[in-house]
Amino acid sequence: MDVPVTLSDTSSSVEPGLPLPVLLAGWLRAQVGARSVRVHLVPPDLPLADCLALGAELGPERALLVLGDGSHRHGEQAVGRPDDRAGAFDEGVRAALAAADRDALAALDPVLAAELGARGRAAWQVLAGVPGDWRCARSEFLAPFGVGYHVAVWEA
Repeated sequence: MDVPVTLSDTSSSVEPGLPLPVLLAGWLRAQVGARSVRVHLVPPDLPLADCLALGAELGPERALLVLGDGSHRHGEQAVGRPDDRAGAFDEGVRAALAAADRDALAALDPVLAAELGARGRAAWQVLAGVPGDWRCARSEFLAPFGVGYHVAVWEA
């Protein structure tokens, strides 16, 4: 069943072929009754300096929802070959997101993240540059089928 998704309550048209994070943001907007939602898609290979600059541009927001893929190398069901480093890497990300630790997010190694298939590294490093006094309201990590998924909600 198709579910129509829009990014604002004034938009009546649905753009075809939107990336999954945009669709999810639009769906969540409707679920909570928000008038609109702003979405920023971040390339997974964006350098740290650019991530931090984008975070600074976002300015003070009331809430942030960040979705980022962790490593795809967890266990025997891994998309790529299993890698023993995946667990420690994703545990570090989980802890940083749960503590709203911007320094720990900024310190993530882009080379290691790429080797582990953690495409959310750049999005998490954008968070490191967002100004404000943040706390984590909710943080989850799941690794179904060998792929790690992080979801965190930070509030000011």
